[in-house]
Amino acid sequence: MSTPDFIREIRASAGHQLLYLPGVSAVVFDDEGRVLLGRRADNGRWSIIGGIPEPGEQPAAAALREVHEETAVRCVAERVVLVQAMERPVTYPNGDVCQFMDICFRCRATGGEAKVNDDESLEVGWFGMDVLPPMEEFAVTRIKQASADAPTWFEGIGRR
Repeated sequence: MSTPDFIREIRASAGHQLLYLPGVSAVVFDDEGRVLLGRRADNGRWSIIGGIPEPGEQPAAAALREVHEETAVRCVAERVVLVQAMERPVTYPNGDVCQFMDICFRCRATGGEAKVNDDESLEVGWFGMDVLPPMEEFAVTRIKQASADAPTWFEGIGRR
């Protein structure tokens, strides 16, 4: 499912105006140290897996749900990598404008076979850290932070 039903209901009255929304992203590693990526259907770019939590859904549970929905991979959340308000709003092809507060999780794959599992991805696959495809900077940053043994990172205050 690309746009959650509760967002569709808000959009019915709000139109395309900016919505500030929670978001989750997951950097999923397998036992070989490869990272799970999906090539997005909306822009054709490779990225980490992410989405919007449903109302009342815990962020880690939302991240795990998104990974499974999009890639058929099961995983567990190991730690929070970062919490960050995205710098710029995103304008989708239909004109909807959103800005996200992202909570990124480092996750470990526990099962399932990586495959396109919904209409949000064109391709999914495992990539070694030395052969990552071109990606937006936010995804590269999250992968680097998730692969390091470091505390949670917070925008504007760095590591403490």
